Amino acid sequence: MPSAFQFQCHFVLIFLAASKGETRYLEVRDASEDEPFLLLSEDLKRELSAGQIYRRSLRCIDMLSIEGQFTFTADQPQLHCATFFIGEPEELITVDYNFVNIDCQGGDFLKVFDGWILKGEKFPSSLDHPLPTSQRYADFCESGNIQRSIRSSQNVAMIFFRIHQPGNGFTVTVKKNTNLFPCNVISQTPSGRFTMVIPHQHRNCSFSIIYPVVIKISDLTLGHLNGLFLKKPSAGCAGVGDFVELLGGTGLDPSKMFPLADLCHSFHGSAQMKIGCDNTVLRMVSSGKHINRVTFEYHQLDLQETENRKENSIEEFCFPSI
Repeated sequence: MPSAFQFQCHFVLIFLAASKGETRYLEVRDASEDEPFLLLSEDLKRELSAGQIYRRSLRCIDMLSIEGQFTFTADQPQLHCATFFIGEPEELITVDYNFVNIDCQGGDFLKVFDGWILKGEKFPSSLDHPLPTSQRYADFCESGNIQRSIRSSQNVAMIFFRIHQPGNGFTVTVKKNTNLFPCNVISQTPSGRFTMVIPHQHRNCSFSIIYPVVIKISDLTLGHLNGLFLKKPSAGCAGVGDFVELLGGTGLDPSKMFPLADLCHSFHGSAQMKIGCDNTVLRMVSSGKHINRVTFEYHQLDLQETENRKENSIEEFCFPSI
């Protein structure tokens, strides 16, 4: 049975994949068990293709993957609200305050967080983000008009808000900007292909896939021979400044996930693994001395693949939770 974390994350991502953030234009397709998705209506497609600004109201808990102007107006006290934003891997999220009418002195707040938080776990983790956690929050009640625009460091961001008085609320505009060297990414979909490049930068980058997956690494350039090593207490890439690791777990934070395999050396070919975890992360650690590059593709494990566990799969971890 899926874990609570997997259910919550899949709800977020299936909602995004299905609706792309547009609820007033949704149409229901004849849904089968394998295809329980909603489609965008032709009205929305025409509106966006015409270059118009997309506008809609926000719910207390909401998810958005599209640019536009979004307004929340409380119809009753709303004390625990959040909106998740996500873009394509090569996009950054910018949130602009257009209008804010909240009572900061009365306990209201409106905060933008650079990343996602779910059940107390952060993405990117504190080890992978360029800013300390305290600087990843932008609190409107503290900054006011000083900081009216906030840009994320990766393809995900979110806002938290609490509003006591009915009729109060805010309007924000969400924009997307190109990120030439995407680092930390949450995938919107259970399958895809991606190339991560870290050009002479001392940083860590994580690519998160919130599904059990088959992941195939086809090209790895680290600047220093050949090998895929399953994690053991005495093995790994200790002492190597540049490497890739595969992680698996049931939460959002890569630093709290289980290390499954290390790739310490460059290779050209194919290394494939089946990872049956709620969340799979490919993480690259870079010393800044080289141009590091990894190309990989992934797709969601199907039932037949989970039952047929052969070599190059992690059998002793995660599969029991599926």
